[in-house]
This record gives sequence, structure tokens and C-alpha cells, in this order.
Amino acid sequence: MKRYFQPLAALLVSLSLLAPAAHAERLKDLVSIAGVRENQLLGYGLVVGLDGSGDQTTQTPFTVQSVASMLQQLGVTLPSGTNLQLKNVAAVMVTTSLPAFSQPGQQLDVTVSSMGNARSLRGGTLLMTPLKGADGQVYGMAQGNLVVGGVGAQAPGGGAATVVNHLSVGRISNGATVERAVPTALGEGGQIRLELKSADFATASRVVSKINDRYGAGIAYALDGRVIRVQAPSASDQRVSFIGQLQELDVSPAALAAKVIMNARTGSVVMNQAVTLQQCAVSHGNLTVSVSADAQVSQPNPLSGGQTTVTQAGNVDIEKAPGKVLMLQGGAQLSDVVKALNAIGASPQDLLAILQAMKASGALRAELEII
Repeated sequence: MKRYFQPLAALLVSLSLLAPAAHAERLKDLVSIAGVRENQLLGYGLVVGLDGSGDQTTQTPFTVQSVASMLQQLGVTLPSGTNLQLKNVAAVMVTTSLPAFSQPGQQLDVTVSSMGNARSLRGGTLLMTPLKGADGQVYGMAQGNLVVGGVGAQAPGGGAATVVNHLSVGRISNGATVERAVPTALGEGGQIRLELKSADFATASRVVSKINDRYGAGIAYALDGRVIRVQAPSASDQRVSFIGQLQELDVSPAALAAKVIMNARTGSVVMNQAVTLQQCAVSHGNLTVSVSADAQVSQPNPLSGGQTTVTQAGNVDIEKAPGKVLMLQGGAQLSDVVKALNAIGASPQDLLAILQAMKASGALRAELEII
């Protein structure tokens, strides 16, 4: 575990310390347009034609009830007390996303997932299934033959072949047809709303300045750190052209807030910028972490015209019984702590506990996220 953990975390930390160069991004990569979004659709249906790998009806009574209800709608009435023993039918959930501006007749891919105890959906056919939105309205109909992944692999020693995949989920390409369009209020009132994907006041201000510089003062204004209102043409064709040009504008986003992300299972640590630490000391089991910062004064030569500068240099001491000490010279940065802990073989749990303690004490000036 340690043999792989140390170089991986060290590599991630090293990459995170590379100073990001100033760059511009397209506006379409930074914002989304209010009202232009996907809508999730869901349906309950039946898959038939399975080769004996369907639901065991004694344990999934809803499958039998669904079959009986379907047959009744088709004009087939089952005798009272009939106990169906089905092997080729499976109850499934059908899911898909309805893209923005979808129109009736458009085809969508759907995912079909078993909700009973069917062993496999391979070779099955999904019967006509209504797809509903969150409002309960039907927006599409799905039907078709399932494609279920699965690759046969010969077991070592010439044993029986094994299937490497999940057989209770399949897909139907173009398996659903849109029956109802979702109304989109784009440019209502002569305005569109741009919503930053990551709220940031500085980035919102830069977006407003870029748009106003291009199209004139007062065209765009920010409502808060996420939403920006933009005056748009009233004619639909002009509005579409305007939005297309707007999305191609290059904007330099502001630097994100300091953030540290740690994977508690693997010990990987990623930082979006160099994160410095305040003076602190942490003791955890047989590990002791001490971070200190010292001011270093640089005095120019006489009559050189230079200025006196004061910089902060830090030391990181990592001690592990029996008396092993690692000293790192330079700025007191979180990267130094992580690399020093890796050098002495600290576990991911040790690193996690130390980072949480530093965050709680206020010594770690960054957002800490554990995944």
C-alpha cells in the first residue's frame, strides 16, 4: 500500500504546485443560459423475450401484476386465481434525458435497468413504455431491442468462460421518441440570463466588462456572483445569432479560492493552488508535525537604490518515533507537509487526521474536501 501511495500523492502534489498561467476561456465554458437545460425522464416497463433469465415471479409479484394489467388492456382476461410462472419477462426502469429544444419526433437513447431479480436482460425487447417528467406528464415513448454489454473471458487453466460485465442494465439506441416539447422561455422580456457554473464575484464582473466592451455600456449587468442579465434582440433569429457570438467571447476567469481535496481511501491529495500554512503544531500518534514561519530581511547594498524586502520563510518538522526527524527549508506550505509525511511512510488516515486538525485550528487557510 505504501509503495504505491507515496509516489502517487507526491506526483499529485507536485502537479498542483504548478502556477497556472493567465489564460482566457470561452464564455460558453464558464456559463450556462437560464432555461436551456435537460430534463430527466423516467418510465416503468416490461422486457420480454428473455431466454429464461427473467424475474422469478414468486419473489417479484409486481412483474406478474404488470403482465396481467398489460394483457387486460390488450383485451386478454386471465381466469381468476391464475398463478403465472414467468421466466422470460423482467420488470425494468427506463431512464433518459430530454435535451433542451427537443421537438416531437426526435429520437433519444434510453437506459433500461432491471428492478427485480432477473439474471440477464440480454436478447430482450422493451415493450412500449411511457416516459414521464417530474410533473407527471408523458414526454416520450420508449420501445426496442436491448443491447447488453458483456465480454466472455476464458478462465485460467481452461475452465468455464466468465462474463465480465453487468448484465442487468442495457441500452437502446434511438429507443425513445419525443412526444411533447418542453416550452423554453429564452429571451423573455428582451433579456437572457447567464449563470456562472462556479459562483465568483470577480469572474462575474469580468464577464460583464467583456460583454459591455464588445456591445456597449449597459448591455450586461450582474445581479450577484452567479447571475448576469444581458439585453438581447427581440427577433428570434437575431437573438440566436447574438447568443452564438456571445458564447465565443474570451474571458479570463478569476483565480479560484484555495481548496484541498483528499481521497481518504488512496491518500491522494490535490490542491488548486499553493496553499500556505500558519504557525501550528500537530501531534498524532507517533507523528509530530510542527510548522513555523520566520521573517527574512533582505537589505540592499549602500547607494544601490534598492529597497529592503521582508519575506516569510517556513520550516516543517516531521518527527516519528524513534526520533526520526525531517526538516524542510523554505516556505511553510501544505505541499511540504504532505511530501514529508509520505517520506516517512505515513498512512492516508494519518494524513487525513492531520489535515482536519490543521483546518479546525485555522492554520490551514483553504477549503478541505474529503472524498
